[in-house]
Amino acid sequence: MSLLHPSVHSLDSIRKPVEEELKKFDGVFRDSMRSQVALVDVVTRYILRQKGKRVRPLLVMLSAKLCGEVNESTYRAATLIELLHTATLVHDDVVDDADTRRGLASINAVWKNKVAVLMGDYLLSRGLLLSLQYSDHYFLNSTSYAVKRMSEGELLQIQKSRQLNIDEETYIKIISDKTGSLLSACTDIGAASTTHDQEKRNLLKAYGENIGLAFQIRDDLLDYLGRKSILGKSTGSDIKEKKLTLPLIYALKNSNRREATQALRFIKKGARQKEIGWVLDFVRHNGGIEYSSLKAEEFAARANTSLGSFPDSPVKQSLLHFVSFVLERSS
Repeated sequence: MSLLHPSVHSLDSIRKPVEEELKKFDGVFRDSMRSQVALVDVVTRYILRQKGKRVRPLLVMLSAKLCGEVNESTYRAATLIELLHTATLVHDDVVDDADTRRGLASINAVWKNKVAVLMGDYLLSRGLLLSLQYSDHYFLNSTSYAVKRMSEGELLQIQKSRQLNIDEETYIKIISDKTGSLLSACTDIGAASTTHDQEKRNLLKAYGENIGLAFQIRDDLLDYLGRKSILGKSTGSDIKEKKLTLPLIYALKNSNRREATQALRFIKKGARQKEIGWVLDFVRHNGGIEYSSLKAEEFAARANTSLGSFPDSPVKQSLLHFVSFVLERSS
């Protein structure tokens, strides 16, 4: 059976080889956010209620265990990544003026923007101080580079979205910086916590980068295929927000000029529901769905290839199954 198309694997089954380590991580992460300021503790307790899938600590733990034995520096690596990720989510909600996060009111909706921005800064500083306290300079280098790339990717996307002229090469650059950078940092510092073998670190870093690209293309595809949510399946939010992602980029390039111009006209002026439906059909009829699916599989295959030289083990199987999970997820 192809590694890209096994039966669907749940995150629960993928977590199995590091289940105990992830339970311990939850406590370490909670302790890392403590403060002597009452408001900070109130907000951090609220953040902990918004518990996500913990994908990034999972990747840190699996990468570490593939190369050696999980240790205290592994927990610090996972905590640094999750603090950084949480800080960016809090800041993103301010930038996007979002009202909710994971089914709960966002920090900015409850405590307003000033508290949200300062909380994001606090979480980032806690991660930095944790690494400095233990001289985890490799972790700091890797994550600082990831933050730089994430910021550049977001700004490049804003610039290009205003101009509505993103080509495939630019799109790949954007998603590599926005999504691939942090996932590659996860697998890089996870491996670095248990091995000094640079080749192993590089292979896992490549795995993380390619998994990030496959993840983001799949995420962008779901906007055209239908994304499962509490309210059913939703489509077209990227079109409403004037985001040009790979399905649309491909369709624009491979359709006749009249239809491409019409699609861009709808998007530029702010597409209504009927026009969103027209753009969705336009993308489907011009091969955007099929092409994007193939590109996601291409990056997924590269991620699997990076694991080829590692001996077979339950941890390696979980990393391979995570690739399948990324390709098959519906939300």
